[in-house]
Amino acid sequence: MRPRISAFPKCYLEQIAGERSMSVFDWIEMARPLDADGLEMYDGFFTSLEADYLDQVGEAISAAGFLMPMLCCSPDFTNPDADARKRAIEREVAMIRVTHHLGGRGAVCRVLSGQRYPDVHREQGIAWVAQCIEQVLPVAREHGVILGLENHYKDGFWKHPEFAQKQEVFLELLAAIPEREFFGVQYDPSNAIVAGDDPLDLLRHVADRVVSMHASDRYLAEGTTLEELRQSDGTLGYSPDLRHGVTGQGLNDYDAIFSILAGHNYQGWISIEDGMNGLDEMAQSLAFLRRMVAKHFAP
Repeated sequence: MRPRISAFPKCYLEQIAGERSMSVFDWIEMARPLDADGLEMYDGFFTSLEADYLDQVGEAISAAGFLMPMLCCSPDFTNPDADARKRAIEREVAMIRVTHHLGGRGAVCRVLSGQRYPDVHREQGIAWVAQCIEQVLPVAREHGVILGLENHYKDGFWKHPEFAQKQEVFLELLAAIPEREFFGVQYDPSNAIVAGDDPLDLLRHVADRVVSMHASDRYLAEGTTLEELRQSDGTLGYSPDLRHGVTGQGLNDYDAIFSILAGHNYQGWISIEDGMNGLDEMAQSLAFLRRMVAKHFAP
């Protein structure tokens, strides 16, 4: 089975989840013309977690011709406050149930490590995150939901970047959680670039554990080099000189990425994170991904 493609409205994240000038229902209607199989959701999109409200969201997604394969959550499992970590666990558990409600068994619910708090050392952070994920895994198993640990940069509503942003920390954390049926990697090649790492090198390390993927692309502003953007910790961050654009026309080598995934018989979802310059670019990105899937994966 070939990977299927979903769309995520990164361009409208603030409007839907922050200022509330758009609703998730507005986005679903806007997405109708897009050539996608599913719509990825974000936990901040929902104004209620009551069953009646979630039923309305699910019905709107279905009526627009889509599935809901992935739910993007941002648990802060590195918070030095034990009560805050407990609340993060409770929120992730609730989101696993929402993922099942909207996507059924086999849907992916994202997990993150948490923020890179200045006073939280690497060893302690990895221990906390592993403990938190182990506590939510039984709920994932119960509902048949797969947890996807993303190599992330920074949730838009966080103060600090991702604790496990750098590849070496991400891989150490991944190794600390041996579960493979209901836990794996949500791979994002653009986030590897932002981390100052090689997206292909990361993928080669984690390809056998990838359960979902975000597909976007980054462009360097004219006259800029990656080395010029590199910060003291080796990351690039969200520099204004590192820009979003049409997937397949930027820094990521998608032929190589899809070749590696196909070599590991990847059959999960690929979610397009795009539209920062309008839905027309998102449509172009989706068309590119359709061509790449057809090229690298047998029907």
